[in-house]
Amino acid sequence: MYGFINTCLQSLVIEKFGEETWEKLKTSAEVQDAFMTYTVYDDIITIKLIQEACKVLGVSMEAILRLFGEYFFKFCKMSGYDRMLRTLGGNLTEFIENLDALHSYLALSYQEMNAPSFRVEREADGRMLLHYYSDRRGLCHIVPGIIEAVAKDFFDIDVTMDILSMNKEEERTGKKEHVVFLVVQKSHSQMGRAKPNRLKGNQDIQRDQEALEAAFLRMKEKYLSVSVCPVKKSHWEVVRSIVMFGKGHLVNTFVPVYPERLWIEQKTFCNAFPFHIVFDESLRVKQAGVNIQKYVPGLQNQKIQLDEYFSIIHPQVTFDIFSICKFINSQFVLKVRRERMPEAWKSQPALKLRELMIWMESARCMIYLCSPKLRSLRELEAHRMHLSDIAPHDTTRDLILLNQQRLAEIELSNQLERKKEELRVLSQHLAIEKKKTETLLYAMLPEHVANQLKEGKKVAAGEFKTCTILFSDVVTFTNICAACQPIQIVTMLNSMYSKFDRLTSVHEVYKVETIGDAYMVVGGVPVPIGSHAQRVANFALGMRISAKEVMNPVTGEPIQIRVGIHTGPVLAGVVGDKMPRYCLFGDTVNTASRMESHGLPNKVHLSPTAYRALENEGFEIVERGEIEVKGKGKMTTYFLIRNLHASEDEIMGRPHSRLDRKEASTQGRQDRAAVAIMQYKDSRQLSLKSDTADGEFTDHYRHPQCRGAGESVGSEVWLVGGWGSSGGVPAFIQPAF
Repeated sequence: MYGFINTCLQSLVIEKFGEETWEKLKTSAEVQDAFMTYTVYDDIITIKLIQEACKVLGVSMEAILRLFGEYFFKFCKMSGYDRMLRTLGGNLTEFIENLDALHSYLALSYQEMNAPSFRVEREADGRMLLHYYSDRRGLCHIVPGIIEAVAKDFFDIDVTMDILSMNKEEERTGKKEHVVFLVVQKSHSQMGRAKPNRLKGNQDIQRDQEALEAAFLRMKEKYLSVSVCPVKKSHWEVVRSIVMFGKGHLVNTFVPVYPERLWIEQKTFCNAFPFHIVFDESLRVKQAGVNIQKYVPGLQNQKIQLDEYFSIIHPQVTFDIFSICKFINSQFVLKVRRERMPEAWKSQPALKLRELMIWMESARCMIYLCSPKLRSLRELEAHRMHLSDIAPHDTTRDLILLNQQRLAEIELSNQLERKKEELRVLSQHLAIEKKKTETLLYAMLPEHVANQLKEGKKVAAGEFKTCTILFSDVVTFTNICAACQPIQIVTMLNSMYSKFDRLTSVHEVYKVETIGDAYMVVGGVPVPIGSHAQRVANFALGMRISAKEVMNPVTGEPIQIRVGIHTGPVLAGVVGDKMPRYCLFGDTVNTASRMESHGLPNKVHLSPTAYRALENEGFEIVERGEIEVKGKGKMTTYFLIRNLHASEDEIMGRPHSRLDRKEASTQGRQDRAAVAIMQYKDSRQLSLKSDTADGEFTDHYRHPQCRGAGESVGSEVWLVGGWGSSGGVPAFIQPAF
């Protein structure tokens, strides 16, 4: 089928059931994302889509096909075929009888179209039977949906269709399926007054119709005999009366006049209709046009059988007079048998003829007033024909020229569709790459900061009244570096930092910086949150557990780390234009660094303010005592021992069930498995807002959850002042708060 069909199905699902349903249907059917109108797709794709729709929507195949039939009619109207469809016939019967002719016309543009065939049959009791022939089995339920929608829209009647029989090739049409529908129709006014059992029998309907026609004829005779009436009327008054009574159709009173004999000689007729054939009931050729004799020389012998030189392409019926009469309203396409052509002509395409058959009862003969079936000037040249070979009154001339332009427009449209599809695919790839880029960018800067920088805005610094900062380093890191190869150091640090990075997501703290063996984290920045101290404390406990899984490349034993934590105010903002960094400034940063440098191996060292923030929050804390802190004097500090209310698995964000752990281990992602976020009282989704006037973040703002990302902050500045146990933050970045 052409992509037009699949596009219609896509539009139906999206309009009736939503975009998500179509995506689910498309995924389950394993089909491409989009369909191009003039591209031919395998019928299997359409069948799979319909079958999957039945499963996804939980409805029967018949219901889906009927719904598709109704929507297909609507879709054709929306696609520009409305006027073409409306002009097919003045009533439903004429509409159906001309569907094959419409398909024949559309085949000029859709050259690989394999359309179904329709035939209307009136039985003696007045019932209308619709014969449907198709090469595709199982799609017959589309027909009632289409016909009922057409009857309702174009002819303002309600139609019901029931299947009388369904079999295979009963009519020997060459089609795989032959279905006979019983068509019953009622006007809207009658349907509105009726009950469930309100429909009259077909015989009653026929009787009423005959009574109406008889009454009309009686009235017409009355008006035609107006001359004997006492009151005389003019001829125009008579005509007006007839027209008004005849529902406004003057054709109801028209009676054609035929001549006593045909005033045209044989030679003139054969030249005027150069492509025509007259044959009798036994298919013996009686007469042929001059040009058809030219291109099928055998027809000059009037004793030949028509089926010796031609085969019927459409409709695919047996070549006998009975079958032809049965499909008399169909357009017949005959193809010249190649073996009957002169030897020199066998290399060129076989000539095809198309048009209606007309039965002449008095002569007991059939006349085939045909024309060459040609789509373009290229085909005309391939048959070595010229426009002059076609009769001047034959619309085939205009059709070839118009279709030549139409084919060019179709090709252009097809190219545009392909380009559009290419752009859509490129757009999808671009969106994926953009997402990767944004993910990388958000790993370097807070999301709200990155978005402002992308928009070309300046990021104002923000003051955070309280936050908790953590520093950590590796004990004897200098000695390890001296005894190992650089690649061993990189491997060790990568393993350690990967575990720490994962913990930032578990506890929703913000990774600020890594320099050498130093690791810096903050809670409450860039997202102010009340539980910042608890989060950083749990993160520190997780760091201590994770460090046991990282081996010292010199001794082969687990590495030891020192951790320092301090709580206080900071100023945060972006510094620099190239490689911008989100930096923290203030004495709190320096004090946190001092807590780390004055700490002990495998201990979490707390400042007095950090201790007060964690007091009575469910942590076991012991007092270290009073120590001398460089640049701070004497301070009473503390050691964080453990969380009294959280297990090791909760602190590490490990899967809760043993099965989950096994699956994570099997996939080789024990440390990088789906992160289980530890729950805090103030854990919630927030949206970040900043005051562009002064750049401060205040309590009434709502902020998003903090991203555990690999950010680097102010490293250039801190590297100037040194780092580690003997370093610290230079005094010139320590403003007074």
